[in-house]
Amino acid sequence: MTASGRLFVRRVLVMLVSVSMVAGGIVPAQAQAQSPPSSPAPAAAEASPFKPEEIEALVAPIALYPDDLLSQVLMASTYPLEIVQAARWLKANPNVKGDDAVKAVESQPWDISVKSMVAFPQVLEPMNEKIDWTQKLGDAFLADQKAVLDAVQRLRAKAQASGNLKSTEQQKVVVEQQAQQQVIIIEPAQPQVIYVPSYNPTVVYGVWAYPYYPPFYWPPSPIYYPGGWGAGFAWGVAWGFAAGAIFGGCNWGRGDVNINVNKAINIDRNFNRTNIGSGGQWRHDANHRQGVAYRDKASRERYGRDVAGADRRQDFRGRDGAGDRAAARPADRAAGADRGRVGDRPATADRGAGAADRAGGIDRGGASRDNAFSNVGNAGAAQRDFNRGSASDRSMSANRGGGAAASRPSPSARPAARPAPAARPSGGGAPRGGGGRGGRR
Repeated sequence: MTASGRLFVRRVLVMLVSVSMVAGGIVPAQAQAQSPPSSPAPAAAEASPFKPEEIEALVAPIALYPDDLLSQVLMASTYPLEIVQAARWLKANPNVKGDDAVKAVESQPWDISVKSMVAFPQVLEPMNEKIDWTQKLGDAFLADQKAVLDAVQRLRAKAQASGNLKSTEQQKVVVEQQAQQQVIIIEPAQPQVIYVPSYNPTVVYGVWAYPYYPPFYWPPSPIYYPGGWGAGFAWGVAWGFAAGAIFGGCNWGRGDVNINVNKAINIDRNFNRTNIGSGGQWRHDANHRQGVAYRDKASRERYGRDVAGADRRQDFRGRDGAGDRAAARPADRAAGADRGRVGDRPATADRGAGAADRAGGIDRGGASRDNAFSNVGNAGAAQRDFNRGSASDRSMSANRGGGAAASRPSPSARPAARPAPAARPSGGGAPRGGGGRGGRR
């Protein structure tokens, strides 16, 4: 085969290899490097409202709590950062229990609902350990209190239909008609003795109907539930000295929670009784949110504006004193504004007089200093100055008014005192002894 024939065969082989690489999805590195970058991912959309089945999954582990305790868990869940702080306090003070624990945290800057949780460690500890669930529960409650309470009632009806919700020696279950709806109320069998149930939601509610939203739950702690579970339900120990921590309640007909002001003051003497609605309706206090973001736009617009203490989020992240520095900055800037006010500056005439006084103090030749153009008519001296130096020197010498043409008088020839204004010469042509700096102010 001739040389030209071999060259032709090589070119054909190269073309075939290239086609096979493209067909097989193998792209050369250079081609990949030259490919345009992918467009950035779109911004995250606004959080969609919670679905009814999603809310049921959130309230599943607490829906069978006594009504009063349930209301306080819902309120406290809207302050997730303070839940973490209260759980840390509880861990550091394990021997303080019940009402004594609530009194011990009275001086803490937490919301009263969070303070009440230290009396129920079997509730506070899971809220801290599953803080994501706590925040979601609080977000759902802030977005729509009635939707959350309606979900609780649906689950109670399911548990009752399954035979797992009924009156016992620990609790009293009552069915009432409120605001054209049937509601299931759970109360302690003895007002001063509070039992907190623990249960498996997939057992007590029957078959869970929402596989995409499995219920939240946590197994009972052997510390608080030493007897373990029986048929998916555990009562644990009685908390007979925690009734003083109860101050809330559920208003099923209105779809919100209430606060008993007198009981709240017994827990916290500094309780802000003005931060409640008509009929004792609970209101979320955004100051106790401590900078934790709100999930949806409506909550941000309602609670997230002008929140005092939101700058403390940096302190929680380990930047000690960040909040103090942020609080100090506005005052510093305000003080700085005083330095820049024009009204505080001395007038131009005053600065001129001050300059003249300083010049008089030096008393260079006793020459009078009329203005910057006193000797502008002395053309000969100006010409000599022009020939003497650089451009900057020429400009300065012109302002000095020809002082180089005159000799400096001896000290003995200097006048003893500055002449009165009337005695100053009015003409500009006469040479001024030592007046070379007469134009400077």
